Amino acid sequence: MTAAVPGVRDTPFETSDFLALDETYSTHNYHPLPVVLATASGSRMTDVDGHSYLDFLAGYSALNFGHRHPDLVAAATEQLGRLTLTSRAFHHDQFGPFCRELAELTGTEMVLPMNSGAEAVESALKVARKWAYRVKGIAEDRAEIIVAGSNFHGRTTTLVSFSTDPEARADYGPYTPGFVVTEYGDARSVEEAITPRTAAVLVEPIQGEAGVVVPPRDYLPRLRRLCDDNDVLLICDEIQSGLARTGELLATDHEGVRADLYTLGKALGGGILPVSAVVGSRSVLGVLRPGEHGSTFGGNPLACAVGRAVIGLLSDGSFQQRSRELGQQLHDRLDGLVGRTVTAVRGRGLWAGVDLPPEGPTGRQVCERLLEHGVLCKQTQDNTLRIAPPLVISEEELHEGLDAVVRVLDGN
Repeated sequence: MTAAVPGVRDTPFETSDFLALDETYSTHNYHPLPVVLATASGSRMTDVDGHSYLDFLAGYSALNFGHRHPDLVAAATEQLGRLTLTSRAFHHDQFGPFCRELAELTGTEMVLPMNSGAEAVESALKVARKWAYRVKGIAEDRAEIIVAGSNFHGRTTTLVSFSTDPEARADYGPYTPGFVVTEYGDARSVEEAITPRTAAVLVEPIQGEAGVVVPPRDYLPRLRRLCDDNDVLLICDEIQSGLARTGELLATDHEGVRADLYTLGKALGGGILPVSAVVGSRSVLGVLRPGEHGSTFGGNPLACAVGRAVIGLLSDGSFQQRSRELGQQLHDRLDGLVGRTVTAVRGRGLWAGVDLPPEGPTGRQVCERLLEHGVLCKQTQDNTLRIAPPLVISEEELHEGLDAVVRVLDGN
């Protein structure tokens, strides 16, 4: 079967034509699976040949609410007919309500809207440094930020400067100074790294790219106490783990920990457009003054309208509950594979990292087999499957996808 490209040309394209175009004209910074998707709804996606697939990746958590959720599409469509961009030179009628509703949802006081997750993290780092100089009194250009090894916070030059992943970091130097890398999950290493120059500790409550790694239960509470005792900010990157993915609004809620700053993204845009934000206390975000930080598109009317619809979906806790309940089924089935076809399973809610035996097929090979079985998944760290279906997935669809995972891992 062939497919037309609406608005581009009338000549139908074969699947191989799309793949050839990508290979020829796009940079090779990704290695996608050989599928060309054309439509999607809920938890299912359809390729240009009409084959249907279950989505077990959800856009790295950007599609927590599935593809084209009607509430989000309606909000975007309505706003597209009204106003899409003003820049922050002017107020608009979606901005204030969005900031208030997001602050109320997250139990914070102020919101700094941006676009991508990397921008949110960069913004949080800038705010933390400015706070360190203006409030804590660290000498100019001497502030340090403690981070965790095996982190993933984005791909800007500054963010890869403290990455420990050689593939993400190599050949991008010179690197941004001012970061101290500690061992993820080891609060003692953070304690030993803190000095009078420490401005903040930046950490993912669950490390996604590292393989959905959940730290020890006392890790985040101990970081909170260390930060309190040393007048240091705790910044939690919830771009992948936040907004109901783990069964709570924020992954830090599992331990009852509150950060000074949170970075949010991915699902905040509902899978429709990039929306991110830094949320936190007024005493920290309040250090910014006019002209000191900005974004032409950050907090634009369309982003705020979609973001408000996302907040509405999260406000009654039903998605959090759904993630907990279906996540229990997900982990019950995957845990049953440990020692048989997989070596370990980690995660929370509808989010799991599944380690494959080193002597077996690679993660890429397993994902290619899953594609043949109608399931779209992606590996991380070579031999770890990352399973994260949209939170709208039905119980039947979840088990349909897991049946395929079991068959592939069994070699069928």
